[in-house]
Amino acid sequence: GERDDATRARASPRTASRSPRASSRVISLTTRVARARRALPTFRRAFSILTGVDLPAPRSRAPPSFGAPAMTETSCKGDHGHEYDVVVIGGGSGGLAAAKEAAKHGAKTMCLDFVKPSPAGTTWGLGGTCVNVGCIPKKLMHQAGILGESFSDAREYGWKLASEGHDWGKMVEQIQNHIGSLNFGYRTTLREKAVTYVNAYGRFKDKNTIIATKKNGQEQVITTDKVVIAVGGRPSYPDAPGAKECCITSDDIFSKPEAPGKTLCVGASYISLETAGFLTALGFDTAVAIRSIPLRGFDQEVAEKIVKYMGEHGTRFLRDSQPTAFEKQEDGKIKVTFENTMFGNTFEETFDTVVCAVGRDAVTEGLDLPAAGVEFNPKNGKIACVDEQTNVDNIYAIGDVLDTRQELTPVAIKAGVRLMRRVFADTPYKEKMNYDLVPTTVFTPLEYGTIGMSEELAVETYGADNVECYVSYFKPLEWTLNHEEHKGVPVRGDNACYVKLITNLADDERVVGFHYLGPNAGEVTQGYAVAMKMGATKKDFDETVGIHPTVSEEFTILEITKRSGIDPTKKGC
Repeated sequence: GERDDATRARASPRTASRSPRASSRVISLTTRVARARRALPTFRRAFSILTGVDLPAPRSRAPPSFGAPAMTETSCKGDHGHEYDVVVIGGGSGGLAAAKEAAKHGAKTMCLDFVKPSPAGTTWGLGGTCVNVGCIPKKLMHQAGILGESFSDAREYGWKLASEGHDWGKMVEQIQNHIGSLNFGYRTTLREKAVTYVNAYGRFKDKNTIIATKKNGQEQVITTDKVVIAVGGRPSYPDAPGAKECCITSDDIFSKPEAPGKTLCVGASYISLETAGFLTALGFDTAVAIRSIPLRGFDQEVAEKIVKYMGEHGTRFLRDSQPTAFEKQEDGKIKVTFENTMFGNTFEETFDTVVCAVGRDAVTEGLDLPAAGVEFNPKNGKIACVDEQTNVDNIYAIGDVLDTRQELTPVAIKAGVRLMRRVFADTPYKEKMNYDLVPTTVFTPLEYGTIGMSEELAVETYGADNVECYVSYFKPLEWTLNHEEHKGVPVRGDNACYVKLITNLADDERVVGFHYLGPNAGEVTQGYAVAMKMGATKKDFDETVGIHPTVSEEFTILEITKRSGIDPTKKGC
């Protein structure tokens, strides 16, 4: 009995210590529970970001504190009786920028975003065209092509290189991983900025009411004081039998798991030429079907130089050719029937992949704009605005959905930020988006940077007698060691690069057009945009000392004009 009592006493937590093993188990369990409780908020945030579903909050273990104020939803900034101050429809670059800026100024903000699958079944995450199926993957694939072309330079610089070719799947995987990280980052940022994000398709019920439809068909009715339309655009397809069934677009090419093989790019837009450029550089047999002129709206002299350069370096151009039918073959290949737009004759060719890049349509069809009274262009679905204001007083639009405005990510971002500052900032803000002198770059193999007017537009605007064009050809110093040829064509040809500065003689030779064709065009062009915004003249360029040896210094030493008839090609450094 004494022994049993003693054993019970030693085992009792009230009268004796636990055994070391039992004690360690209790401590370990307690520690793990504490760690799990600390990790729970992080897990709940991550789950919500990844799925768009908020887990219910854990019940408090502490008794209620009747003296503390209850937690309530963020109240609206304005006294208008609606659930939100602003709802942004569209989670692309412009929409996200607008939503974050509105929230920054205290507006209760919701952002709706929903991606309908492409005809080929491709879909993507938050961030819009640029991040998922536009600028970002395009620039990365362009860079992959540049790296491959640089092997030729490297050998001439003494590097001993051996290549087993290009791994398309590896490149796509890495690019998609990067895009996935950006998608996650955007959702996290919206949450941090107190923007309510809903993965749902928004449409108008009236000017202050939005119906948001989720993937499962569930509808949510939202009332708001103001609305920003930022739905962007999607690629259009040729009006030809089999186009949607057989072809893909820029919505699909950047995530295509299998290598595209022999490819046809339909259209002469910058998207078509950029795609054809990096596919050629990656080693694929690539052709471009051009119905009329390349790069419509850009300087045509430069556009033709791009086509010439690409043609010399492996891309086939089917000029004056328009596809009239697409037909899937038993082996999976696509037979394309073409019509020559000059003579009317037809011909056929078979491809592994066909990429259509014939334009883009605004994604406004499902918004039910008439229900809110918003007027739009029935031909392209785009909305005409003055300073991003539609014809309805509380509804705005930004980005690619605007009629007659540039379809560029930085334009949408700046317009969205400035709009929300004007609407919600406590301190009066009057700065509006200036759509003039917007710089841009076409990432073809020989990159093209431009600001302002084409030569054609300058002549049309000011008259030929008032337009002066300063021009020069050159070869970058970095290319000079490479004398390799491919099928009789120099890999790095003399005078392959080109610059043109267009001035208005009637306005103290103010620079009205800037055109650069060569490597690193975006980096070269960006700084000159500041100068042109400030009204730079040709004298300002002449007064600037160039950095030697660089390609950009060409703009500080331009002397030869087109009308002089002097040969502008270079023969030395």
